Amino acid sequence: MWLNKLEEKFGKYAISDLPKIIVLLYAVGFVIANISPQLYSLLELNPYLILHGQVWRLVTFLLIGPETNLIFVIFVLLFYYSIGSSLEQVWGTFRFNMYYLIGVLGTIVGAFLTYAILTFAYGESYGAFVNMDTFYLNMTLFLAYAAMFPEMEVYLYMILPIKVKWLGYLDGLYLIYIFLSSGFTVAGISVKVSIVAALLNFLLFFFSMKKIKKMGANFKARAVHKKKARAYKAKTITTKKKNGAMHECAVCHRTELDDPELEFRYCSKCDGNYEYCQDHLFTHKHVKR
Repeated sequence: MWLNKLEEKFGKYAISDLPKIIVLLYAVGFVIANISPQLYSLLELNPYLILHGQVWRLVTFLLIGPETNLIFVIFVLLFYYSIGSSLEQVWGTFRFNMYYLIGVLGTIVGAFLTYAILTFAYGESYGAFVNMDTFYLNMTLFLAYAAMFPEMEVYLYMILPIKVKWLGYLDGLYLIYIFLSSGFTVAGISVKVSIVAALLNFLLFFFSMKKIKKMGANFKARAVHKKKARAYKAKTITTKKKNGAMHECAVCHRTELDDPELEFRYCSKCDGNYEYCQDHLFTHKHVKR
C-alpha cells in the first residue's frame, strides 16, 4: 500500500493534532474577516495575484473558513474538529495529514489550471477572478467520516436520531447539485474544479483505506505471542464493557454484541488497557500519557 511506504519514510514528520490547527486557522480567519475585511481579501487563493508577487496566498487561503455569524461558526468549527479528530484517530496521524495535504495541493493545482484555461480561452481579464478555498475539501472530510462510521447515529437538531451514512448521502448529493447548478461563469468553473479536486482526493483515500479492512479480515491469521495471549485472556476475563459485553473497541465502540464476527485485541503500544477491533488495531492513534 502506497500510504504505508510513505509513512515508513516520512511518518516522523506528521503533524499531531492537525484538526485542532485547522480549526484554529479558521478561527483566526473569522476574526480577521470581522475586524478587517480588506486584509481578509488578501488571504484568498488567487493564481493571478500569486503570479504577480502575492505568494503568501499559497498559504493564507487556509484561513478562509465559514463566513457567518459567531454562534454558527462555533458549532461548525467544533463539528470540523470532531470529525477530523475521529478520522485522525482511525487512520493515524500521518494518513490524516496526507488526506488534508493532498486536498490542499489539489485545490492549488486546480486553481492554477482553471486560471490557465480561462486565460488561454478568454484572456487574462477572466483568469484574474479565479478564487478558491478549502470549503469543498472540508465537505469531503465528512464524506470520509461517513464512510468510516456509517452506522453511527447523530442527533439532528438535538432531537432526531439519524445514521451518519444518510447524512453522507445528502452531502454527496449536495456536492453533485452544486456542481451541476454552478454554471460556467468564472466563479462557477472555480466551484466545479474545487469539487472535482476534493472528490478525487476522497476517492483516492477511500479506496486506499478499504485495504485496511482487508488487514482486519486476515486478523485471525496473525500469530499472537504467548505472553500477550495470556495477558489478553486475563483482561477479557476480568473486564466488563457496555451492555454486559466482554469487548469494546476504543475507537468505534462496537462490541461482540454488535457483530459476533469481530475480533478484539489490546494494543501493547498504548499507555493503559485500550482494546481495539480488527478494523482499528493497526490504524488507531496510540494513546500516550
